[in-house]
Amino acid sequence: MARPMEASPKRPRISVDVVPEVRRRLRLAAAKRDLTIRQYVLEAIEERLREDLGDEGEGVLTLTGKADPVLAELWDNSRDSAYDRI
Repeated sequence: MARPMEASPKRPRISVDVVPEVRRRLRLAAAKRDLTIRQYVLEAIEERLREDLGDEGEGVLTLTGKADPVLAELWDNSRDSAYDRI
């Protein structure tokens, strides 16, 4: 018998192919924490995003030097400083 679908806003889906050994390890790690693989992976992703982006993760779509070190390097120069005065 199929489970009824929960009413929720449509979310993008990410699909990741892994080798059987990684899948086995994911299942073991998730079971160790009494989580589903989905829950385990989502928590791991969210934790890594917090590490990499900190609290500014919500505003990461804003193009700033603080949000993107590569942009900071490109923008932090004398030629670009003219735009800072505009």
